[in-house]
Amino acid sequence: MLSSMNTIEIALIYLSFAVVGVVACRLLHLPAILGYLVAGVFLGQGGALVEENEAAVASVAEIGVVLLMFVIGLEFNLPKLLRLKKMVFGFGLTQVVVTLMGTLLGHLLIFQLLNYLHLPWDLKWQGAVALGAAMAMSSTAIVVKLMAERAEIDSQHGRRVIGALLFQDLAVVPLLVLIPALGGMNEGNLATELAWAFGKAALLVALLLWGGQKLMRSWLTIVDRRNSDELFMLNIFLLTLGLAWLTEHAGLSMAMGAFLAGMLIAETEFKQKVEDDIRPFHDVLLGLFFITLGMKLDWHVLQLQWHWVLILAVVPVVVKALLIGVLAYASGASNGVAARTGIYLAQAGEFGFVLLTLGLDNALIDHRWANPVLAAMVLSMLVTPLLIQNADRWIYRFSPDDWLTQSLQITSIAKQAMAIDHHVIVCGFGNTGRHLCQLLELESISYIALDVNPDVVAAGLLAGHHVQVGDSFQMPHLLSAGLSRASAVVVSFDDTATALQVLAMVQLHVPQVPVLVRTRDDHDMALLKQAGAREIIPDAFEVSLSLATQTLSLLGLPEQQVNRLVAGQRQSQYANLKNDSHESIQ
Repeated sequence: MLSSMNTIEIALIYLSFAVVGVVACRLLHLPAILGYLVAGVFLGQGGALVEENEAAVASVAEIGVVLLMFVIGLEFNLPKLLRLKKMVFGFGLTQVVVTLMGTLLGHLLIFQLLNYLHLPWDLKWQGAVALGAAMAMSSTAIVVKLMAERAEIDSQHGRRVIGALLFQDLAVVPLLVLIPALGGMNEGNLATELAWAFGKAALLVALLLWGGQKLMRSWLTIVDRRNSDELFMLNIFLLTLGLAWLTEHAGLSMAMGAFLAGMLIAETEFKQKVEDDIRPFHDVLLGLFFITLGMKLDWHVLQLQWHWVLILAVVPVVVKALLIGVLAYASGASNGVAARTGIYLAQAGEFGFVLLTLGLDNALIDHRWANPVLAAMVLSMLVTPLLIQNADRWIYRFSPDDWLTQSLQITSIAKQAMAIDHHVIVCGFGNTGRHLCQLLELESISYIALDVNPDVVAAGLLAGHHVQVGDSFQMPHLLSAGLSRASAVVVSFDDTATALQVLAMVQLHVPQVPVLVRTRDDHDMALLKQAGAREIIPDAFEVSLSLATQTLSLLGLPEQQVNRLVAGQRQSQYANLKNDSHESIQ
């Protein structure tokens, strides 16, 4: 019956499984990627459905990988890398290289041991390189999402994790060249094959960077002047897939061409427009890629090899966590920061699946390993939220000095807060928080600001601001900042999830203290108001008022009239926003 299904029926089955899987993961507060993987596992038991249609879906999924690399290329820019150059090219580079070398060393030790016991070992060192490359990758989608929800992006361990993830994304490009080269080489021409592969890649990159950026900007400018969104997106897809086709026929990979296309567009003024337009296509097609990965898992084989799955899931995660933790400690991190960094990066990643599939396609890894390794990688991603949520509990238990560091932070915050009363607690000391603190100082209003980034805090202290290293997400830090005596709490960063956590803690302990929240627009007004926010300031609306003020003044309207118009608009708009929020809550 399955073999007689038409295209619409097959599409409905895929979409139904995908929707159910993603909804289930959302209800469990898990990343959508895991929902796609689980949907693929169940679809993989469909027999004829899989055999007759997997190739077509795999082709669409390959486009999803191409778009993933395109988005990574869009995010690849020199200013971003320079801000985190020590973490990216220091810690990140070391993590990838040491993981690769560690895998090769493990392969050599296992080979020697089995050879001594006269047992076979059919994995060659080229296969070990492919496995090591896959193992070096971590899940950017899962880890960044969880850290953003926990407001840990700018923490000490967060910056190390982000640096490592950035370098992993960059390292995929040479690995996409290396693995096919290893698959097509003979034992005696290693240097020649690798030199030829990297030479072609270097020549192509040089040509594209030399003339491609100017051509890209000129062509997109011509297309943009046609004022057609459809035409613009058609050209983006054409350029991306065209470069992907070009690199594939140059003996490299489609993903590398897509990365170069994204990198070229990233240096043009159209970067933000492209990111906004391509995101829905990217997420859906990438979801199809993970469905096809799940479909490759043979459930019956897993039942027979469950012990191998557990070993391949537990051992790499533990070893990788220990290895990364040691590297972080060697780079100057405290025990607690090093342990968190290791735990956060221990799982498999999206590009690990891409590199593993590439190793299988190039016959570097025996297909008998495919199911156990894929299942182990999926399992490591499934347990990642649990590991991160319990990281603090484990670290406090086994690392007393981390608890001491946290205690010293709380003491430092409390020492400064004890000298003030009826003050404002500013959560976040970015540009918005810093400007607010400057205005409070001008009016002689007491305040204390908290920020998780020690570099930002150090710069603020040098400038004479009352700022301390602290996490607004943690109740002890808010209490030590004198929450019970505060006149107000201001959430100055644009992160609704973290703002809701701060609101929940304030409502639980001191509901009488008003909380003011900054948000990007009015989409989350009802949610924030329901959570207890006294005032909500949408960035987009305030920017529009500032723009209107400058425009009216430039047109020659009297300053008093401009101020009256803007004040009336602000009062009317905020009253409407509050009414809309109240109606939404009802």
